Order: sequence, then structure tokens, then C-alpha cells
Amino acid sequence: MSGWTVARLVARTKESDTARTLHLQVPGWPGHLAGQHIDVRLTADDGYQAVRSYSLSAPADGDQVAISVQPAPYGEVSPYLVEEFPEGADIEVRGPLGGWFVWRPDRTEPVLLVAGGSGVAPLVAMLRARLALPDGPAFRLVYSLRRPQERWFGDSLDALDGRSDVAVDYAYTREAAPGATRPVGRVRQEDLLIDGFTPAQRPLCFVCGPTAFVEHCADILVALGHRPDRVRTERFG
Repeated sequence: MSGWTVARLVARTKESDTARTLHLQVPGWPGHLAGQHIDVRLTADDGYQAVRSYSLSAPADGDQVAISVQPAPYGEVSPYLVEEFPEGADIEVRGPLGGWFVWRPDRTEPVLLVAGGSGVAPLVAMLRARLALPDGPAFRLVYSLRRPQERWFGDSLDALDGRSDVAVDYAYTREAAPGATRPVGRVRQEDLLIDGFTPAQRPLCFVCGPTAFVEHCADILVALGHRPDRVRTERFG
């Protein structure tokens, strides 16, 4: 879809104390790849418009799309979407957008996902697309977040317990979950040196999060020996 179209909010689900996933119905939606994003446009009664970009947090599902939103302090758009935008109301969207930071289901190499905070949204879309396949490559998500209660997509990630082909590791930076053995702190080299996802296995690596986090993790991956063209990044902030 090349231009703006009207979408309707059909449901809102809780991801954390503050974050929400908005489920939108978009008539005529052409489908999308995991990792793509959309633009959202709000128009005030006086004609003032605000446009923001949000990653799609679920794979293609007919005319349904999902974006997951963390309200930004003093933000114009995200607090409204999370707290006030009523179910059944319409909003303008444009997309899908982006073609580099995407995972295609016909890829066969292992996939290493590295998320910082809300940067987990497009990576979970990739993970969910992989889970929809009867068989596929190994996936590993390294999810960095400050404390356990800030985790998004808890039900989807908990469902991975016991699996070896699709798994998640947590890197808490401020407060660890009960029973966690990893020391609290930012992502380190040993967090990204994972059996089955080393440079010898040539995984495709996706890193998403705040700019400083993405640069830090991408530098680690390259230092470990991953080719720069195998490390795809998306940053915000």
C-alpha cells in the first residue's frame, strides 16, 4: 500500500505495566514480512498532524496488524495510543515499510536475535513467523532489559521453555529475575557467543534497540568474527 489508509483498533493487550500492543484491522492490507514497520498518522481537530513509525510485532495475518507501543515521556503520540485511543476508533497508517531488516521464511541459516528493551517488537515478529512453520532454522533471542517486570510478550516467550530449536536468553541490566545466574549488567561478549550461532555457523544476526545498545552489540558480534554484512541493525532514539 503506497499511501495512507484507514485502520481500526480492534483490541489492545497489555505487555507490561506501561506498554500495550494495538491490534489494527486494515482493509486491503497486502501482507508484510517480519521486521517491517508502518507509519501511523494522527490528525487533531485543528488539522495538526503527527506521524510516528512503529515496528510490526506479529507476522502477516490477513488484514490484521499489530504494533507494540511504549509511551514516551512527554510524547505526543505514544501516550495517546496506549492510554486514550479507544477501541473501535480509526487511525491512518501507511506501509508496510522496510526491506532490509526483515526475515524471510525461505531462509535456512540459523538466526540470532538481539533485542534491547522495546526493540524486541520486530524480533518477536520474526520469532513468531518462524514458529508458524512446521520446520525451520534454529532461532535464539538474547533479550536485554532492565528488570523482569518490563518484559514484553511474556506468554509467547514462556511457551519456548523446553525447546532447543527456538529459545530465549535474558540479560538483565538493573535487576535480575529470581533464580537467574547471569550477573546483572549490559550485554557482554559471552552473552552472544552461543553454541550453534557462532561465526562458523554463519547465522543471520538482527539487532534492534536504542542507538547505543545497537552499536555496542553490533561491535561485539563483529569482534566475535561475524561478517558485517550478516549483522542487520535497526535503532531508535
